[in-house]
Amino acid sequence: EGVVVEPIKPQKPRKRRQDPLEPPPPASEFPAWAYDRRDYFSYELIKKSSKSRARVGVIHTPHGDINTPGFVSVATNGALKAVNHREADAANCELMFCNTYHLLLQPGPEVVAKMGGLHKFANRSRPIITDSGGFQVFSLAHGSVTDELNMKSRAAGNKHGWVNTVVKVSEEGAKFRSYRDGKLINLTPEVSVSAQKAFGADIIVPLDELPPYHITQ
Repeated sequence: EGVVVEPIKPQKPRKRRQDPLEPPPPASEFPAWAYDRRDYFSYELIKKSSKSRARVGVIHTPHGDINTPGFVSVATNGALKAVNHREADAANCELMFCNTYHLLLQPGPEVVAKMGGLHKFANRSRPIITDSGGFQVFSLAHGSVTDELNMKSRAAGNKHGWVNTVVKVSEEGAKFRSYRDGKLINLTPEVSVSAQKAFGADIIVPLDELPPYHITQ
Protein backbone atom coordinates (compact mmCIF):
# COMPACT_ATOMS: atom_id res chain seq x y z
CA GLU A 1 0.00 0.00 0.00
CA GLY A 2 1.24 3.47 -0.88
CA VAL A 3 1.75 6.11 1.73
CA VAL A 4 0.08 9.43 1.15
CA VAL A 5 2.29 12.26 2.23
CA GLU A 6 0.53 15.54 2.90
CA PRO A 7 2.41 18.53 1.51
CA ILE A 8 3.84 20.77 4.15
CA LYS A 9 2.20 24.16 4.06
CA PRO A 10 4.70 26.97 4.19
CA GLN A 11 4.37 28.96 7.36
CA LYS A 12 3.97 32.67 7.11
CA PRO A 13 6.77 34.56 8.83
CA ARG A 14 5.59 36.02 12.10
CA LYS A 15 5.52 39.77 12.17
CA ARG A 16 7.86 41.11 14.80
CA ARG A 17 6.11 43.30 17.31
CA GLN A 18 8.10 46.47 17.56
CA ASP A 19 8.69 47.97 20.95
CA PRO A 20 7.17 51.50 20.84
CA LEU A 21 10.08 52.71 22.96
CA GLU A 22 12.67 51.23 20.62
CA PRO A 23 14.81 54.04 19.18
CA PRO A 24 14.93 54.53 15.40
CA PRO A 25 17.89 53.18 13.43
CA PRO A 26 20.91 55.48 13.11
CA ALA A 27 21.13 57.76 10.10
CA SER A 28 24.04 55.68 8.79
CA GLU A 29 21.60 52.83 8.09
CA PHE A 30 19.25 54.96 5.98
CA PRO A 31 19.23 54.05 2.26
CA ALA A 32 21.37 56.20 -0.02
CA TRP A 33 18.39 57.52 -1.97
CA ALA A 34 17.05 59.13 1.22
CA TYR A 35 19.79 61.77 0.88
CA ASP A 36 19.31 62.46 -2.83
CA ARG A 37 18.43 66.09 -3.38
CA ARG A 38 15.08 66.61 -5.04
CA ASP A 39 14.77 69.64 -7.30
CA TYR A 40 11.03 69.78 -6.72
CA PHE A 41 11.21 69.71 -2.90
CA SER A 42 13.86 71.24 -0.66
CA TYR A 43 14.41 73.38 2.41
CA GLU A 44 16.44 76.58 2.27
CA LEU A 45 17.82 77.98 5.51
CA ILE A 46 17.77 81.78 5.56
CA LYS A 47 18.77 82.58 9.13
CA LYS A 48 19.44 80.65 12.34
CA SER A 49 19.61 82.22 15.78
CA SER A 50 22.82 81.51 17.65
CA LYS A 51 20.95 81.86 20.96
CA SER A 52 17.68 80.00 20.55
CA ARG A 53 18.45 78.01 17.36
CA ALA A 54 15.19 79.33 15.92
CA ARG A 55 15.27 79.23 12.13
CA VAL A 56 13.86 81.30 9.30
CA GLY A 57 13.66 79.43 6.03
CA VAL A 58 11.75 78.54 2.90
CA ILE A 59 10.27 75.15 1.96
CA HIS A 60 10.24 74.76 -1.82
CA THR A 61 7.43 72.46 -3.04
CA PRO A 62 5.93 71.58 -6.44
CA HIS A 63 3.02 73.94 -5.68
CA GLY A 64 5.01 76.92 -4.45
CA ASP A 65 7.17 78.17 -1.62
CA ILE A 66 6.34 78.18 2.08
CA ASN A 67 8.07 80.77 4.25
CA THR A 68 8.74 79.52 7.77
CA PRO A 69 7.64 80.24 10.36
CA GLY A 70 4.22 81.00 8.96
CA PHE A 71 0.48 80.77 9.45
CA VAL A 72 -1.24 77.57 8.29
CA SER A 73 -4.95 77.79 7.54
CA VAL A 74 -7.15 74.79 8.42
CA ALA A 75 -9.44 73.33 5.76
CA THR A 76 -10.66 70.17 7.50
CA ASN A 77 -12.53 68.72 4.53
CA GLY A 78 -10.62 70.60 1.85
CA ALA A 79 -12.57 73.84 2.21
CA LEU A 80 -11.87 76.93 4.28
CA LYS A 81 -14.79 78.23 6.33
CA ALA A 82 -16.16 81.61 5.24
CA VAL A 83 -13.11 82.21 3.00
CA ASN A 84 -12.60 81.14 -0.61
CA HIS A 85 -9.22 80.37 -2.14
CA ARG A 86 -9.02 83.68 -3.97
CA GLU A 87 -9.36 85.54 -0.69
CA ALA A 88 -6.87 83.17 0.95
CA ASP A 89 -4.36 83.81 -1.84
CA ALA A 90 -4.88 87.56 -1.50
CA ALA A 91 -4.05 87.18 2.21
CA ASN A 92 -0.89 85.30 1.17
CA CYS A 93 -2.00 81.99 2.71
CA GLU A 94 0.94 79.86 1.58
CA LEU A 95 0.05 76.55 3.25
CA MET A 96 -3.34 74.91 3.83
CA PHE A 97 -4.00 72.05 6.23
CA CYS A 98 -6.44 69.21 5.43
CA ASN A 99 -7.55 66.46 7.81
CA THR A 100 -6.85 62.88 6.76
CA TYR A 101 -9.31 61.33 9.23
CA HIS A 102 -12.32 63.26 7.97
CA LEU A 103 -11.34 62.91 4.30
CA LEU A 104 -10.78 59.19 4.86
CA LEU A 105 -14.41 58.82 5.93
CA GLN A 106 -15.90 61.19 3.34
CA PRO A 107 -15.42 61.29 0.37
CA GLY A 108 -12.54 58.79 0.71
CA PRO A 109 -9.04 58.54 -0.81
CA GLU A 110 -10.25 56.77 -3.94
CA VAL A 111 -12.69 59.55 -4.83
CA VAL A 112 -10.13 62.29 -4.20
CA ALA A 113 -7.51 60.42 -6.26
CA LYS A 114 -9.95 60.08 -9.19
CA MET A 115 -10.57 63.82 -8.99
CA GLY A 116 -6.84 64.39 -9.49
CA GLY A 117 -5.85 64.83 -5.84
CA LEU A 118 -6.70 67.43 -3.22
CA HIS A 119 -5.40 70.35 -5.28
CA LYS A 120 -7.93 69.76 -8.04
CA PHE A 121 -10.58 68.53 -5.63
CA ALA A 122 -10.35 71.74 -3.61
CA ASN A 123 -9.35 73.93 -6.57
CA ARG A 124 -6.17 75.09 -4.85
CA SER A 125 -2.89 75.81 -6.61
CA ARG A 126 -0.71 76.40 -3.53
CA PRO A 127 0.88 73.86 -1.11
CA ILE A 128 -1.25 71.52 1.02
CA ILE A 129 -0.27 69.57 4.14
CA THR A 130 -2.27 66.63 5.54
CA ASP A 131 -2.09 65.17 9.03
CA SER A 132 -2.02 61.49 9.98
CA GLY A 133 -5.39 61.10 11.71
CA GLY A 134 -3.67 60.35 15.01
CA PHE A 135 -5.08 63.36 16.82
CA GLN A 136 -8.64 62.20 16.08
CA VAL A 137 -7.92 58.87 17.75
CA PHE A 138 -7.13 60.93 20.85
CA SER A 139 -9.96 63.46 20.53
CA LEU A 140 -12.67 60.88 19.75
CA ALA A 141 -11.82 59.06 22.96
CA HIS A 142 -11.09 62.03 25.24
CA GLY A 143 -12.83 65.02 23.69
CA SER A 144 -10.83 68.22 23.65
CA VAL A 145 -7.43 68.76 25.25
CA THR A 146 -9.19 70.58 28.09
CA ASP A 147 -11.44 67.58 28.70
CA GLU A 148 -8.43 65.25 28.76
CA LEU A 149 -6.64 67.48 31.26
CA ASN A 150 -9.74 67.35 33.46
CA MET A 151 -9.77 63.52 33.21
CA LYS A 152 -13.02 63.48 31.25
CA SER A 153 -13.67 60.99 28.48
CA ARG A 154 -16.19 60.27 25.76
CA ALA A 155 -17.63 57.34 27.66
CA ALA A 156 -21.11 56.33 26.52
CA GLY A 157 -23.86 57.88 28.53
CA ASN A 158 -21.89 60.69 30.07
CA LYS A 159 -23.61 63.98 30.78
CA HIS A 160 -21.94 65.71 27.83
CA GLY A 161 -23.65 63.41 25.33
CA TRP A 162 -20.38 62.41 23.66
CA VAL A 163 -19.96 59.10 21.88
CA ASN A 164 -16.64 57.28 21.94
CA THR A 165 -16.21 55.88 18.43
CA VAL A 166 -12.78 54.35 19.13
CA VAL A 167 -13.13 50.56 19.33
CA LYS A 168 -9.55 49.51 20.02
CA VAL A 169 -6.06 51.00 20.04
CA SER A 170 -3.12 48.63 19.63
CA GLU A 171 0.47 48.71 18.40
CA GLU A 172 -0.83 47.93 14.91
CA GLY A 173 -3.10 50.98 14.81
CA ALA A 174 -6.56 52.12 15.86
CA LYS A 175 -9.98 50.71 15.06
CA PHE A 176 -12.95 53.04 15.23
CA ARG A 177 -16.49 53.47 13.94
CA SER A 178 -17.23 56.08 11.32
CA TYR A 179 -19.34 58.87 12.77
CA ARG A 180 -21.13 58.99 9.42
CA ASP A 181 -22.35 55.43 8.86
CA GLY A 182 -20.88 53.31 11.67
CA LYS A 183 -18.46 51.52 9.33
CA LEU A 184 -15.48 49.92 11.06
CA ILE A 185 -12.24 51.67 10.06
CA ASN A 186 -8.77 50.28 10.76
CA LEU A 187 -6.29 53.15 10.83
CA THR A 188 -2.73 51.81 10.65
CA PRO A 189 0.49 53.66 9.78
CA GLU A 190 0.30 52.11 6.31
CA VAL A 191 -3.34 53.14 5.77
CA SER A 192 -2.60 56.69 6.91
CA VAL A 193 0.35 57.15 4.53
CA SER A 194 -1.47 55.44 1.62
CA ALA A 195 -4.45 57.75 2.06
CA GLN A 196 -2.26 60.85 2.16
CA LYS A 197 -0.43 59.72 -0.98
CA ALA A 198 -3.80 59.33 -2.69
CA PHE A 199 -4.71 62.85 -1.58
CA GLY A 200 -1.51 64.11 -3.21
CA ALA A 201 -0.51 66.52 -0.46
CA ASP A 202 2.84 68.30 -0.67
CA ILE A 203 3.66 67.42 2.95
CA ILE A 204 2.38 64.28 4.69
CA VAL A 205 2.68 63.13 8.31
CA PRO A 206 3.21 59.55 9.60
CA LEU A 207 0.69 58.17 12.07
CA ASP A 208 1.39 59.58 15.51
CA GLU A 209 -0.08 58.97 18.94
CA LEU A 210 -1.01 61.58 21.51
CA PRO A 211 -0.60 60.01 24.94
CA PRO A 212 -2.30 61.55 28.01
CA TYR A 213 -0.24 64.20 29.76
CA HIS A 214 -0.04 62.30 33.04
CA ILE A 215 1.77 59.14 31.83
CA THR A 216 5.47 58.58 32.52
CA GLN A 217 6.31 56.49 29.43
